[in-house]
Amino acid sequence: MTPDIKFTPNFSLHELLLTNHRKFDEEQYNPPAAVIENLRALCVHVLQPLRDALGTPVNINSGYRCPSLNVAIKGSKNSQHMTGQAADIVDHTHGNEFLYKKIVELNLPFDQIIDEFGFRWVHVSYDPSRNRKQQLQAVKDASGKTIYIQPRW
Repeated sequence: MTPDIKFTPNFSLHELLLTNHRKFDEEQYNPPAAVIENLRALCVHVLQPLRDALGTPVNINSGYRCPSLNVAIKGSKNSQHMTGQAADIVDHTHGNEFLYKKIVELNLPFDQIIDEFGFRWVHVSYDPSRNRKQQLQAVKDASGKTIYIQPRW
């Protein structure tokens, strides 16, 4: 297992590697150096500034996903989770809709922010080469397939 690294005062490598899917431990907990650097950048540029502004915890549901884990959970083939550029986060104090809107209001340098299924969680990504500021909502279409639409607010 890769040793833990404290990226910022409130976020560390191991917290962004955690998964309940034990069969992927070997791959999941030994990410490439580029993934570790991307996770650090996500924490430095988005997650820690958000945490500082809120003054309360931001919890990580999912950070890095090794390729095998991403396939197993039927994640997007182009998921930024696999490169360490994304995290699914929740705010148990203010709520996830507040969290989403706060990221936008703070003008943090995100690439994508996604309201996942009525704010069950918020997906946020950071890519220094293309911070598009893309805002989306994940919803299920009539057949149950996940689609991404523009927010309705």
